[in-house]
Order: sequence, then C-alpha cells, then structure tokens
Amino acid sequence: MEEVDCRKHRLSTFQIIILGFAGVILLGALLLMLPISAADGRVTPFNETLFTATSAVCVTGLVVQDTGSYWSVFGQIVILTLIQIGGLGVVTVAASFALLSGRRISLMQRSTMQDAISAPKVGGIVRLTRFILRGTFLIELLGAVAMLPVFCRDYGWRGIWMAVFHSISAFCNAGFDILGTESNLYPSLVGYAGSPVINITIMLLIVTGGIGFLTWDDICENKLHLHRYRMQSKVILVTTAVLIVLPALFFFFVDFCALPMGNRLLASLFQSVTPRTAGFNTVTLSAMTGVSQAVLIFLMMVGGSPGSTAGGMKTTTLAVLVANVASTFRQRDSLQFFGRRVDCNAIKTAATILTMYLALFFGGAVFISMYEGIPLSLCLYETASAVGTVGLTLGITPQLHIPSQIVLIALMYLGRVGGLTLVYATFSSRKVGNAKLPQEKINIG
Repeated sequence: MEEVDCRKHRLSTFQIIILGFAGVILLGALLLMLPISAADGRVTPFNETLFTATSAVCVTGLVVQDTGSYWSVFGQIVILTLIQIGGLGVVTVAASFALLSGRRISLMQRSTMQDAISAPKVGGIVRLTRFILRGTFLIELLGAVAMLPVFCRDYGWRGIWMAVFHSISAFCNAGFDILGTESNLYPSLVGYAGSPVINITIMLLIVTGGIGFLTWDDICENKLHLHRYRMQSKVILVTTAVLIVLPALFFFFVDFCALPMGNRLLASLFQSVTPRTAGFNTVTLSAMTGVSQAVLIFLMMVGGSPGSTAGGMKTTTLAVLVANVASTFRQRDSLQFFGRRVDCNAIKTAATILTMYLALFFGGAVFISMYEGIPLSLCLYETASAVGTVGLTLGITPQLHIPSQIVLIALMYLGRVGGLTLVYATFSSRKVGNAKLPQEKINIG
C-alpha cells in the first residue's frame, strides 16, 4: 500500500495578510448590501458596496455614494468598523482578540504580526501590539473630545457620532466624512475651512496615525533624547516635516492668496498634510492650479510611513531614493543616514516599490482615460489617490463605469497591502537557487 504524503500546506505570512484583507472586504461588502445599511432601505448593488468596503478597509476615502446622505447609521457603523480594522491592520485586530481571550500567541502568529506592522524583530511583538491598541484608542478618544464642542454646536446630540466618526477616520488616514446631505453631496470639511479646532485636530490625527507605531514607540520610550531614536524614526520624522512644510509654503504663495491670513495659513497646512494619505479637504481641489495638483499627486504617491495607518510608497522609500542619488553624486559606495550605513537591499526594495507604484498609477490612469473618454490628467489624479490610499478626488469617481471602478478597487487593494506583499505571497513557496550567473557590465545613463 502506497504511503501518501499528507503534509499540511501552511500559508506564508504575506498570504495571510492579503487573504485577511480580502476576507474583511468581502464581508463588509455583503453587510453593506443589506437594506438596513442604506438610508432609504434599498439593496445597494454589489459593485458599489465592494468599492465602498475596499475604500474603507484600505483606508482610502474614494466613494461612489455620499457617505453622509446615502448610508444609514448602521451602514456608517459598518464603514467605520472597516476603517478601524483597515487602519490597525487585519492581523493586529485578530491578534488583539487573541490577547483579550487570554490565549498564547504562537511563534508563527508573532512572525505574521511582525510583517503586518513592519516591526524590526519578533521579540517584544506582543508588548508592541498592546501599545498600538492602547495608543490608538486613546488618541482617537482625545480627537473626538476635541471636536465634540464644534459638532455638538452644529448638530446637537448627533454631533457625538460626528466627532467619533471623523476622529477615527482621520487617525486611520481614511478620509471618509458624514457631513454630506442630499442637497450638498461630497462636501468633506469645506464647511469647516475657517475652524481652527477642526483643522488642527484633524491634522494632528492624520500626522499621528501616519508616522507609524514604531516611531511613536520610540518617542514614548526615549522622549526628547533624539540621539537614542532608531535611524528609521529619525528619517521618518525629518522626511515628514519636510513634506509638510515645503508644500504648505508652496500652496500659501500660489493658491490661497484671496483668503484672509488665518484661513490662508490653515488651508495651506491642511492641503499639505491631507494628501499623505488622509483624503479630507477644506478647499475645492479642482480650483487649485495645475502645478498644485501635480504637487498633490506627488504627495499622494509618497504617502505615510511604514507600520502606520497610512498607505503610499512610504516616506522611507522616498528618503532612501533621494539619499541614493546624493551618494551617487558624491561617489560613495553606500548611502548613509545619521551616521549609519543603509543596507544595499533597501535600495533595491525602494527602486522596486517606486517602479511598481508608477506602473500601477500610470497604467490605471491610461485604462480609465481610454475607457471613459476623460482627460488623462484627471485620471492620473484619481489613480494616484487610489494607489496611495488617499481619497482625494476631482469629482469623477462617482461617475465612473464598473470596469473603471474595478481598476480603482484593485489599485486601492494593492496600495494598502503593498505590491511587494502580493509578489512575496505569490512566489513564497518557490525555492530560490543559490547559483550565480556570469557577470557582465551594462552602461547606465
């Protein structure tokens, strides 16, 4: 009798991550199809609920139906739950339930958690997960409390729900808002452009969620002793500051000259912060100059930082690419940050991520432009918003046909789980040979 090898096939950590996100998206889409999810009790078509669920789990903010007027309170709760799961990460949420139930976390689960939150090592991963959960809910609570007086003044008791929803949406860099009405669709935060409380609170929540949990762990552990920070934390903080200040100065002098000085400063800062990768806006984006829209596309592509609630290529990818250019000009063998040398594999990974994002960004825009007959410049804005999981739009997304919606769904999904994660999940079971081929020189440039 022949013996059959029945070895169990184990999923890799990358496969668990992509399947986890896909499963939550599908469940969310099915829940949003229920009549109770729509304000008028209708059954929403699957393509629209799939788009909305993908946008929520991938913390993007692009929508085909106005969140405030179309969805019921139940539907909004489903969307907010998906946003929270997507912001924390499916694996982190699953691990939190295991911790709450008192179960031990296996080594395989710890390894999966490490990849999910971009932790440097497996050791201390449970402590870090507890820190993430406590920090997330505390910051979201403080954000809701800060905005509560303004929303309660304008909406009465409903202002409590408004404050909670927008606090979670901002911290998770989702960009969903529930301020829309049947007579005023897709308003975002334009009505609060002059409110310092709403502007500053939302900006702080976006930046807090976007710099990454590991960076906050560094800040809480080492306080103001900057020399003790990890190199990555220093790179993230410096790059984030540069990507906020320089675009804000540009917008201040180019776009908002007609506004009063206070509103002009708030609008410049807000439009500098929100593309990475929150999706709120306090001005009409289509009214901004073409150059400013190009700057917004760049910021959307860069996104937030590793191990954060934000998407995009990540600030560290940009920093590594720029430092590599500088080291090439200086004819150095390796690039350096703060007295530390960066591994060559980081440069390869950064170049690969840049290539993948550019291919998805441009390829998706070309398809939508050809299919819909829309100018390519408008489509580039939407695809940058999708692949960067931002949610800013020039207003064309709700009018797109199903094939174009599917393209944006794919871009949002790949932008959130990461193109490299999908590649690693696909090829994780294949053995890599150690043999090296003969080397030959090729001229570059």
